[in-house]
Amino acid sequence: MEINQNTTSAVQRLYDTYPFPPEPLLDSPPPGYNWRWNWLAAYSFCTGQKPQKQDIRILDAGCGTGVGTEYLVHLNPHAHVTGIDLSSGALAVASERCQRSGANRVEFHHLSLYDVAQVPGEFDLINCVGVLHHLPDPIRGIQSLAPKLAPGGLMHIFVYGEQGRWEIQLMQKAIALLQGDKRGDYRDGVKVGRQIFASLPEDNRLVKREKERWSLENQRDECFADMYVHPQEIDYNIETLFELIDASGLEFIGFSNPKYWQLERLLGKNPELMERAQGLSDRERYRLIELLDPEAVTHYEFFLARPPLTKVDWSHERALLSAIPDRNPCMDGWPSRCLFNYDYQIVNLSESEFEFLQVCDANSEKRRTVEEILTDVPVGLTGVRSLLDQQLIMLTPS
Repeated sequence: MEINQNTTSAVQRLYDTYPFPPEPLLDSPPPGYNWRWNWLAAYSFCTGQKPQKQDIRILDAGCGTGVGTEYLVHLNPHAHVTGIDLSSGALAVASERCQRSGANRVEFHHLSLYDVAQVPGEFDLINCVGVLHHLPDPIRGIQSLAPKLAPGGLMHIFVYGEQGRWEIQLMQKAIALLQGDKRGDYRDGVKVGRQIFASLPEDNRLVKREKERWSLENQRDECFADMYVHPQEIDYNIETLFELIDASGLEFIGFSNPKYWQLERLLGKNPELMERAQGLSDRERYRLIELLDPEAVTHYEFFLARPPLTKVDWSHERALLSAIPDRNPCMDGWPSRCLFNYDYQIVNLSESEFEFLQVCDANSEKRRTVEEILTDVPVGLTGVRSLLDQQLIMLTPS
């Protein structure tokens, strides 16, 4: 327990020294979106249907300087948001950030994840990004959060992956060795780390990985410190990740980047190997994918849920025809036939797809079914399914 308290204090000192994330404070709502923080988009992704309510409670567990908290408030205009964090310095920035941008449906508490039970009530959405892997006891952390999730609620989690952070681990250990008894002096750690990178040969593996993947964000000392001199970090692989998930007692809904977890993109040209993989469990398949494509796994981002969570199957034609469609709110460039989708990937819509989305955009009041819209818009059921598969529309059972 004393070791855990010492580690917790060290983490607190880091974020008091370097409040994180270091994004600038704005006098207006933040630009763009993260669909995982938008209740409508996240719920639709997890269940296949638009949620019935929007006046929800959201917990940002380990909110830091409030970058995610601010988005959670602005992206969910009917929700009340609560943020908790271990660092009083980071919370001061979070409070100012939200006040300046008009994110006024939020309250903050100076608490660790372990003490989240002190916050009253349950939450429909819990956001925990970049926090569990910095706890001395992540299992205790997720078990503290799980009871705060309301039945039918969602928990969004982000933790580090060991496969894609191998070079980071090596640099962390090298800095610690050179710091010696100055370890824990985070400004000194940043200085040592930058000197190491400046001294190593250009073809050094650590230098190449830093330049190709991390150097842009690590220009800021706050980011460099969070990556290379953090006093506590646990990196996961699929096996240890599901040990954490199983300990929560919650249901694993899925990764928020499902395309990465498709084995076909790696072995699809070999039918024999794909046939062999048919006998693998989902977790074994995930493990195989990360072993074959390790550099991409710098983190895991996924959703958990507390049952009952109703999921809808739109494979039946009658169910799809009778559904009421709405446009996904996470689009950049709308209204246009060329836009960025929920994942900021470029989408080029056909004329009929664009026309269908225009009707969906105004459908919150008219509540027309897919079948009714198809009488005027010749996109066909195949086109509707394509829009649904691309998360461009959300459906509500009629």
